[in-house]
Amino acid sequence: MLAIFLKTLPFFALIGLGYWAGRTRFFTAEATAYLTKFVFYFALSAMLFRFAANLSLSEVWDTRLVIAYLWGTAFVYGIATLVAFLRGLDVETAAIEAQVAAIGNVGFLGVPMLTLLLGPEAIGPVMLVLAVDLIVFSSLIVILITGSRDGRMSPALFRSIGLGLLRNPMIVAIVLGFAWSSLAIPIPVPMNEFLAILGAAATPGALFAIGASLATKSAERLHIAGWLSFCKLALHPLLVGIAMLIFKVDPYKAGVAISAAALPVAGNVYMLAQHYGVAPHRVSAAILISTAASIITVSLIVAWVLTQ
Repeated sequence: MLAIFLKTLPFFALIGLGYWAGRTRFFTAEATAYLTKFVFYFALSAMLFRFAANLSLSEVWDTRLVIAYLWGTAFVYGIATLVAFLRGLDVETAAIEAQVAAIGNVGFLGVPMLTLLLGPEAIGPVMLVLAVDLIVFSSLIVILITGSRDGRMSPALFRSIGLGLLRNPMIVAIVLGFAWSSLAIPIPVPMNEFLAILGAAATPGALFAIGASLATKSAERLHIAGWLSFCKLALHPLLVGIAMLIFKVDPYKAGVAISAAALPVAGNVYMLAQHYGVAPHRVSAAILISTAASIITVSLIVAWVLTQ
């Protein structure tokens, strides 16, 4: 456990450094926004494209893993939604809370950290988890909130969702990478080196950006944020783990997916909450609490996975 904690510590130290920079205003909110854009549109996309282009979809795709992760995540989503309804919340707020409970920071934290901790073979399962989160659950929250407000599902809604997916650089990078791989054309050396250099900026840039963005988050409605953080850090990996056993997923791949499920709340949930004007403060508090607590919880779960 101590060895794993020491391995994860540098990742969280980078987050802490970013937090300090944001908290002291050495890094302004505007600077954080531009750094996040650089990582999102360039560095992380280069990393994902390079990973995917050097793999084949047939090697990566695992129907059992996708179904198991989808089942486990949907179960947590359903539990958080039910609890929200029992508290008398409307559909929009319940959808946001469910998103907080089920969607982790796989892109900015999971891709760089888990591939280093669990080995390069982890990138396939991590990308499948990321794809499920982005395609299924990012679409679901838009459907729930927009459908609730409009009172109906319209073709314009689904067109908007489709365009949103096409504009997501992580999805585009993964799809283009696998398309390149399917052509069986080796990546030219200069291009590969360019992608390697640019992709190398993803890990420190993403972690620093997470920390700097946390500096602007407020810790309000702590009892709700605590419940949602518990769902994300404990309930989500537990239910995903149960699903992996039920669907008999390969143990190594299952361990990667469980580790991904244990990651803290994703920052893009806060952006959605702000965009729709639905409970942004409780989302920001959950991101803050879950990220701080994940220093211990992620280390524990990764250590457990590595001993299996």
